[in-house]
Amino acid sequence: MPLLSRKGLLAIAAVIDVAMHGRGRPVSAKNLAVRHELPARHLEPVLQALVREGILKGIRGPRGGYELARERKRITADDILRAAGNIDEDGEPASSGSKLLTEVVKPAVAQAEKAFSAALARITVEDLVRQAEPFKDSDA
Repeated sequence: MPLLSRKGLLAIAAVIDVAMHGRGRPVSAKNLAVRHELPARHLEPVLQALVREGILKGIRGPRGGYELARERKRITADDILRAAGNIDEDGEPASSGSKLLTEVVKPAVAQAEKAFSAALARITVEDLVRQAEPFKDSDA
């Protein structure tokens, strides 16, 4: 069972890609989509959520695109996933009023999510870029 949504994973990959390929110039959404073999329409809501949360900065114009809004070491995987969590997901089940769900399951899962979030908060974009550098010239 995956712990992260597809959009969450895509958000992390997009931020790392921008950090690796930006270096003084914005990275276009089109180039990101090509490198990640995705239609731009799947990527755009993710990028916009990252801009709204202050992780990426959107640059308009013919040479526009996206760049990091703050230093790599000041962006964590947890920050990125929180931003991705603000993207509407289709087909999410409605919340239940079940006492078992609200008093047992949700608190237990919330505790696990808190521990997972704390672990993700220790992973910075700087760390991930260092690991990804060997792949920079390939199809990231």
